This record gives sequence, C-alpha cells and structure tokens, in this order.
Amino acid sequence: MKVTGTGAPSAPSAGKPTRSASGFSLNQTAATPGSTAAAATSASAGLADVSALMALQGVDGPLERRRRAIKRGGGLLDRLDELKLALLSGEPDEGVMDRLGRVMREERPQNDDPGLSALLDQIDLRAAVEMAKAELRRSER
Repeated sequence: MKVTGTGAPSAPSAGKPTRSASGFSLNQTAATPGSTAAAATSASAGLADVSALMALQGVDGPLERRRRAIKRGGGLLDRLDELKLALLSGEPDEGVMDRLGRVMREERPQNDDPGLSALLDQIDLRAAVEMAKAELRRSER
C-alpha cells in the first residue's frame, strides 16, 4: 500500500477505472457521505490508539530508569575517552568539549541502586572537573 498523504485511510472504491491513451487510469466514483463519516471515525479511533501507546511509553519503571542512567554514564565515559585522546595528541578539540557539555546537561534519571548512584556520581564529578579545567585553559589564552 502506498502512502500518499496524511489524510484518513479510505476503503478501496468499487467504481470502474477510466483508461486514458497513456495507460494511466483513475477511479471516477464520487465519495458517499457515509464513507466519509466512516473514514473520519476510523481516523479518530487510530489517533486514540496512538495516544494511548504514547502515554504508556511515558511511564518509566525502575528498570527503564536504570537503563537510561547507565546509558548516560556510558556516554559520559565515551566523551571523557575522546577528551583524553585529544589531549594526548596535543590537539584540544572544542567539539569534544561541546559534546561532553551536552551529555552533562542531560537530566540524570534517579535510580534505586546505591552502588550505581555512587558510580554515576564519580563519573559526573570527573566530567565536571574536566569541564572546569577546559574552561581554565580557555581563559588563559
């Protein structure tokens, strides 16, 4: 089925197609008021289904919060590794600092595991120290 627009889905019409000289054909049937109302009803029902799914996805359980916290911590470690390589090569890259700052500004999900929270605190502290050191280097120039 080819998607041709954002309108409501419609049922196939039973009219006889008209053929042109080029081999292209169009259905020449007029829509009835009943079929238009049915299409509008099915479109609103589909919208209600999608909004219900979106609401369910917004509910974060403890496992989802833990997964997002671990993903954020892993992202910070990746950016810190990029920074380490840039500093070792002698080419401090502003792009690396921008990416590190972006990850630092992401909201950190709360989790119930004290060990994981302590580890993430250490990662956040290391990233904050590197950001402060980079700010000092910028101000010395």
